[in-house]
Amino acid sequence: MTIKRQYSSPNCKLILEGLSQNTDSSPLNGLPLMSILINSECHFLNSDKIISGGLDFFKNFVKAVSSYSQEFLSGIPHPIETHSDTDKVVLQKVEGKDLHHLIWESPDNNEKVEMDLTTVQLFDLVETVDQFLADPLTLPDIKWNVQPVSRRYRQIDEPLVKRATPVGLGVAGLALTGVALLFAPIPEEMKDPNRQPSPQPNPSETLPNTQAPNSGEPTPQPNQEK
Repeated sequence: MTIKRQYSSPNCKLILEGLSQNTDSSPLNGLPLMSILINSECHFLNSDKIISGGLDFFKNFVKAVSSYSQEFLSGIPHPIETHSDTDKVVLQKVEGKDLHHLIWESPDNNEKVEMDLTTVQLFDLVETVDQFLADPLTLPDIKWNVQPVSRRYRQIDEPLVKRATPVGLGVAGLALTGVALLFAPIPEEMKDPNRQPSPQPNPSETLPNTQAPNSGEPTPQPNQEK
């Protein structure tokens, strides 16, 4: 029986179809282990383009997405090895724009698909791949291990805030504001609920004139009884 697994995020959906080498169900939720991949598809919201393929494609797909996301967030290139005789998946930054160019080439049927992803779509793509990698019941042999990168690839550091600014700026602003409020000092009135508020001056009241009269005439003295 064909096993179907789906991983989704707001802008991306990853669908895997495969088989199990044994008929025994996993003790986790009674679901079977998908150990053989038949087909994989990646769909993006509001796009009719679909990239799909078998095991070789999916391995290269996971490797390309994981490597590029680390490169984008760290600012350090993460070169990966690809083979010309298998499905080629490449992600590239579009210079001067908040876009990421995804290329898929299949030598089997000479098919090539190209599309531009926004940073939000890229992060949703990374989320779906992470969901797959965290699933122990689906293709456990395909795992992405983070490897240290040679220092010769290191470039001038660019703050992560600058690279990720285009992603949900309004939501990020609210989050940062909430964090800042956590560290703000608590007003005295909130610390002591029984504390009476300090009286505030009423601007409508006229303050008494305490200055001496500005006049050349002497100030009249009270009459004294002799």
